[in-house]
Amino acid sequence: MNLSIHQSWKKELEPEFEKEYFKDLLNFVKQEYSENICYPPAEDIFSAFDHSRFEDTKVVILGQDPYHGEGQANGLCFSVKDGITFPPSLKNIFKEIEDDLNKTIPSTGNLERWADQGVLLLNATLSVRAHEAGSHQKKGWEKFTDKVIKIISDEKENVVFLLWGGYAQKKVKLIDDSKHLILTSGHPSPLSANRGFWFGNKHFSKANEYLKENGKEEINW
Repeated sequence: MNLSIHQSWKKELEPEFEKEYFKDLLNFVKQEYSENICYPPAEDIFSAFDHSRFEDTKVVILGQDPYHGEGQANGLCFSVKDGITFPPSLKNIFKEIEDDLNKTIPSTGNLERWADQGVLLLNATLSVRAHEAGSHQKKGWEKFTDKVIKIISDEKENVVFLLWGGYAQKKVKLIDDSKHLILTSGHPSPLSANRGFWFGNKHFSKANEYLKENGKEEINW
């Protein structure tokens, strides 16, 4: 099982790979994948980092767990593989983009097109056992992804962090708001969205306005 992260992140995260917790985490993940059906496919676990390289990352969207249904997860939070029906949260994300930017809802829920423009689609936990939400939580992934957020905050400037829902908003303490833009709202899941905590947040136009103001190319959402 080959678990490797893109070279641009390797330099930043090398010290983490040497830590005991990370070695334990990798042993756990390898065992889980050998004994159970897990998602995303092993080669996609670090996919978010492959598509959005360290130097290119200008927006960070935080999720919690990969999708645990067959064929859904592709290593990017909220994203599904081509041809897969949109999960409810993703459907609401596209509805908000439609209202905010007057863009047609796309035919695919594969968000690699965002990631390739510098949107890091980061789940707090990067793997999960099939049909068992949260099954790989508290094994070390959160410690690792917290470090990723902290490194981006410390070493980069003018990054937009989109924190949707209570879980993501707890990460605000890792981010220096004096040099980055933090946008928070309810989660796009129907439970939150239908109670008025998601729709109308205009996060996508706000993110682009901030990027433009800081001389960065806007995201084609």
